[in-house]
Amino acid sequence: MDLIAIITTTSTKEEAERLARKLVEERLAACVQVSGPIVSFYRWQGALQQDTEYRCWIKTRKQLYPRVEALLKAEHSYQEPQIIAVPICDASPGYSAWLAAETVEP
Repeated sequence: MDLIAIITTTSTKEEAERLARKLVEERLAACVQVSGPIVSFYRWQGALQQDTEYRCWIKTRKQLYPRVEALLKAEHSYQEPQIIAVPICDASPGYSAWLAAETVEP
């Protein structure tokens, strides 16, 4: 089983917590960690931006990425939210088993 972490950011803690709760309730993620505030610098529509954001680390199975992406696109307040997946190269057997048990089969 391939494990991944999906990273997204939101403009408010409340939105990050709402998305985290929904992903875990729907068993698309075993765990979502919300951290922040963080400060993001980026270019959007030709202008340099600086915003305070909250980061969500979403732990799930690679096979669930399309469903997580669809939920984030449908529920996120940003026009084009950051949705990045990174592989979890190694994880303890116990954690891997827990993650598998807490997410739905694709």
